[in-house]
Amino acid sequence: MFSCLIWMFVLLCSSIADEKSIRDADIFPSSPEIERGSTLKLFCVLGKHYTPHRNASHIIWKLNHELIAQENYNIVNETVSSVTIHNFTYSKAHVKCFTKYLGKKQLLVHTEVKSGFPPDTPGNISCIYYFDTELTCTWTSGRETNLMTKYTLYRKMMREGRVILQNTVACRSKTESCSFYYPDTPYSSSFCFQVKAENVLGEASSDCVPIPLERIEKFEPPEILSVKKIAGIKQLLTVTWKMPEKIIPSQDLICQVQYRNLYSNSSEFVTVPLSSGDRTGSCNLTSLWDSTEYSVAVRCISAVSVFWSEWSRGKTASTEEKAPSEKVDLWRVIESSHSAGSRSVHLMWKPLNSFPPSGRILGYKIQYFPENNAALKMTNISTDKKITLLLNEEAYLVSVTAYNSAGDSPEAILRIPPADEKTSQIIETVRTFTTNEEVVVEWIASEPEVTKYVVEWYEELETDPFGRSWQYVSDSTNWKTNKKNFKPFICYNILVYPSYGDKLAAPCSIQTYVQEKKPSEGPVADTDIPGKNEVTVKWKEISKDKRNGFISNYTIFYKPEGGKELNETVNADVLQYRLKSLQANTQYTVYIMASNNAGGTTGEPKTFKTLKFDKEDIIFIALPVGLSMLFLLGLWITCILKKHAFKKVCWPDVPNPAESIAVEWPLNTSMNNSFLKAVTSEAKTVDFEDDIRSQMRSALIPAKELLPIETLEDDLCESQQSSIKNEENVNEVLKLEDFGEKVLFNPYLKNSVKTREFIISESLPEHSKNEPQSQSTVLPPFQQNVTGQPYITLDMFGLATAH
Repeated sequence: MFSCLIWMFVLLCSSIADEKSIRDADIFPSSPEIERGSTLKLFCVLGKHYTPHRNASHIIWKLNHELIAQENYNIVNETVSSVTIHNFTYSKAHVKCFTKYLGKKQLLVHTEVKSGFPPDTPGNISCIYYFDTELTCTWTSGRETNLMTKYTLYRKMMREGRVILQNTVACRSKTESCSFYYPDTPYSSSFCFQVKAENVLGEASSDCVPIPLERIEKFEPPEILSVKKIAGIKQLLTVTWKMPEKIIPSQDLICQVQYRNLYSNSSEFVTVPLSSGDRTGSCNLTSLWDSTEYSVAVRCISAVSVFWSEWSRGKTASTEEKAPSEKVDLWRVIESSHSAGSRSVHLMWKPLNSFPPSGRILGYKIQYFPENNAALKMTNISTDKKITLLLNEEAYLVSVTAYNSAGDSPEAILRIPPADEKTSQIIETVRTFTTNEEVVVEWIASEPEVTKYVVEWYEELETDPFGRSWQYVSDSTNWKTNKKNFKPFICYNILVYPSYGDKLAAPCSIQTYVQEKKPSEGPVADTDIPGKNEVTVKWKEISKDKRNGFISNYTIFYKPEGGKELNETVNADVLQYRLKSLQANTQYTVYIMASNNAGGTTGEPKTFKTLKFDKEDIIFIALPVGLSMLFLLGLWITCILKKHAFKKVCWPDVPNPAESIAVEWPLNTSMNNSFLKAVTSEAKTVDFEDDIRSQMRSALIPAKELLPIETLEDDLCESQQSSIKNEENVNEVLKLEDFGEKVLFNPYLKNSVKTREFIISESLPEHSKNEPQSQSTVLPPFQQNVTGQPYITLDMFGLATAH
């Protein structure tokens, strides 16, 4: 329902547009086709929509985008204007009709004009006849007309040289070919063919050309039934084929056999005639290569026709085989001896590219035996081109033979040397270089009589012994091979072995890259503990699979924070370097670049900071401190060992007179007071210190200056020891009743007093005299004796002697 509405809307719109077009303007003739170079005349008609405001005088014309001159205009009436264009040479152009009113242009209508030529007479009529199937004819039309041209092919029957019109059959086409199909393809030898060409400018017809169908017959290609060899007959193949069914009967045929071996790009041909009744054909292909595969195709033609059939579908077959005539190319890789005294010998070989080849190899026979005992020969069979033998450390002879259905090849023999055999170094040097297309290996031998060598090459990281390549070189000391045999950016080991007889001498080796690029990664920098002005930078070698060439050098880049970058370059065998003259207490960034012939690659950077002080600075600072500490430690040890001696010097023990065994001192207060009074009265006329010394001389203790406590104790001990001799004098002293009158003042008497009494001189200032005459003072421990008795301190003497 919806689609119906859409169609109704489209029809309505188109009808409205048509009415408007007729009403507004029209041009005729519409889409004219004229002969090139002729005169074109067109008419433009205004519709009712433009009248009466506009008329034919307002119409202007354009050819494509160019305005046509008004002298070519003609006003037919008020609504019709015409234009004449002389010598129209455009192959295709647009003529437009405008109206100009009040200075404005409005397109009314336009049309497309084509120009061309009338057709030429067709010629070169030729036909191909497929018996009872198809008849196709082609022709040439001459020059291009540039206009729509139609062709009509007429097939007419002829009799006695005249055309029979009633047997005319036509075939129409817009191209220069037309075909009749079954059942309009009867066979007759009396047909002629005519072609008529026509367009709007005219028509032209060719003559009716007689063409016998047997001369234009082309049949389908034959079918090959078999291509096979004959047992026991070498270098021969027999080919058999059959003809197609649809073919004109009673015609002799000619067939052509094409054959080509698969190693060649050129073909050879053999022509085989067939009689009219033969529907099959065969032939023998001789002088072929042994054991070679051939491709065969066949085509045929009628003996009176001009058209060959297409080639049949090809078929392949191989000639009879013969025994391989060449021995295999044999090589070996010997591993080191195992702990059990055995070793693995890897044998590999490749058939020689003999030409022509002998045939398809079915397998290989491997034989080996100790060099000195051929009776122990052993045999292995392999269909692969490699094998691993487990041999002992003796010398062995190994042979490999290839075989096919016709027989065996000659033996390829190789000697496996004993494990302990030492051979001389015949090759002195080896060098390699590359050209644009080749890798060249050259060597120098010390023995010119050696004329045969083996060049072996393999990737440095190759671990499979069967992954090696080799080639024998004779009568030359250089070897060349295509660069395609080597991978780029891979390191190869190349070894050259001198060969004499079945023995090989010691090889000479070299490594090479056929093409280099910069390393895939750079070394990772590391540092040891930095010093004040130097540091050792270390790095590891780049792994072999990342080098992409021979490392030529390393460059160490280092830069202080905020400073200029510096660098040092070292050889490829150096893996650490000491950077010197660095700034102290400074952070540095260091990285390494590894370079080869193709460029350099940097590794990850490492930062470090130099020390503020180096070992010498630390030693310079630490030595005085250490010596000082050792001195203090020695002093401390000395103090510990001499404690009593230092104690006697620094903290003397003052003996307590109250506990003295020499005399019992009266300790009453009245005596002390009287003693102090006497001292005070005498201080004005007699020096107090002299009195003290005189009184101490008159005492029991020998007259000495005031000493430390321990010294005084020693003196007391000495006095006790001498008391026996001085007993009478001592007793006399002890019996004194009035100490203040009979003996001089002894300072030790103050030890029995519990308080300190200050003796004030009369000559002291008044403010000093007004101070308390005596005060109780708690003494520090070092000023007390063992029993805790107070003693007279030095300040007492100071006050007593003050003036």
